[in-house]
Amino acid sequence: MASMHFISGLPRSGSTLLAALLRQNPRFEAGMSGPLAGLFGALLGQMSARNEFSVFIDDATRERILHGLFDNFYAERPAEVIFDTNRAWCAWMPAIARLFPESKVIACVRELPWVIDSIERLVQRNVFSPSSIFNFEPGGTVYTRAMGVVGPDGMVGGPYDALKQACYGAQTDRLLLVQYETLSTDPAKVMHAIYAFIGEPLYEHDFGHVDYDVTEFDERAGTPGLHTVRGTVKAEPRTTLLPPDLFNRFVNDAFWRNPRDMPEGLQVV
Repeated sequence: MASMHFISGLPRSGSTLLAALLRQNPRFEAGMSGPLAGLFGALLGQMSARNEFSVFIDDATRERILHGLFDNFYAERPAEVIFDTNRAWCAWMPAIARLFPESKVIACVRELPWVIDSIERLVQRNVFSPSSIFNFEPGGTVYTRAMGVVGPDGMVGGPYDALKQACYGAQTDRLLLVQYETLSTDPAKVMHAIYAFIGEPLYEHDFGHVDYDVTEFDERAGTPGLHTVRGTVKAEPRTTLLPPDLFNRFVNDAFWRNPRDMPEGLQVV
């Protein structure tokens, strides 16, 4: 099988842009969040003690079945290096380490107020299309939406907690944090760091022509533009849509920017 790596981290933090860049390399396979993490969790549940037949499944069998999930999913992909994307992978670092001892996890991060702002911007842009992010429910306010996504089971809160677990866990050495702010202003620096991190030879990426579009998926989710990447990689300064009090609730949550809170050995670019 090809070398296996993972893209995880926070939503609206550049994972689709990063995948669009990585897939420019003909040796690489990368894309938006896929179904493997969900299948992985479902299999773990079905092989647990809640299944009366689990007495016939030992850990070695579980490991073979889970590894086979990846082998079969990517069986027809010609890539030599595969990046599977899902925000859940940060929560399963110990399992990833067991299944793929040489694998690395690239976690995309961004200052939390701007993550929430980006979600709110999509909601307000698609005012006539209630989003799956909020169970297709119309209405609410910027405050209720923000509090919904930052909850422990929310679109932002869950991945944020998983990210912290990964950063302070036993597998810190296989984790690289990629800041959206760096990716959007100096993509070459990020790509050099990633290639060094995964031990692959450098490839000349085209940062002026990046294209990745899964319009059908985004429209079915009621959030057109959620994963669309087109054009040149660049930062686009803007004012926030969040009221100041709401914005300020999250300004100190970027723990990866505080040297006092940084776990030893954690790499950040």
